[in-house]
Amino acid sequence: QEQMVASGGGSVQAGGSLRLSCVVSGNTTTRACMGWFRQAPGKLREGVAGIYTRGGMPYYADSVKGRFTISQDNAKKTMYLQMDSLQSDDTAMYFCGAARLPCMLGGTWGGFNYWGQGTQVTVSS
Repeated sequence: QEQMVASGGGSVQAGGSLRLSCVVSGNTTTRACMGWFRQAPGKLREGVAGIYTRGGMPYYADSVKGRFTISQDNAKKTMYLQMDSLQSDDTAMYFCGAARLPCMLGGTWGGFNYWGQGTQVTVSS
């Protein structure tokens, strides 16, 4: 059973940066897709960035494109989300998720059914 632990959240002013990390443990050989999701109070969880574990084009939601960068270090079993030019609308609990094949980045985010605990990001204007 996979376990994922997210960290790196915090409070920053608008325009600032944070780097989130998601460390995966357990059996990771079946992971095909990983992603970062967020959920603000009163809103549905949304996927913001995703990556195929074996390479390929990452996915970014329009709201974060050009500001967030997703990356992975397979040797460290860690996924990152570099968040720059943060805005107040980015305030949310951020979660990392994983999926086996078949999986989809964006859209319905099909296949994602493994979730880590969240890390809070608060951006003040």
